[in-house]
Amino acid sequence: MADQLTPEEVEHVARLARIALTDREKALFASQLTRVLDYARDLATIDTAGVPPTAHVDDRSTCERADEPAPGLARERVLEEAPAALAGLFVVPRAIEPD
Repeated sequence: MADQLTPEEVEHVARLARIALTDREKALFASQLTRVLDYARDLATIDTAGVPPTAHVDDRSTCERADEPAPGLARERVLEEAPAALAGLFVVPRAIEPD
């Protein structure tokens, strides 16, 4: 196991990701991220010489099926499941504030 990430290192990563963390979250994520990095180091030690690269684990050609148009769901049915709808459209929170 490598040295535990410091809260400062976690804060640096959080700043790059543009997220704010509490001190408690920094401590928690330091532990979790350290375990993830340790696991990645363990994986890097596996000898994969002679193992062919695999593009798809699934042998079936499901991803190569014809792209055929098919009927979609009825608008009324979809809007019944929406948290909010008005005049046949989804109502969503404003993403951009007006000037």
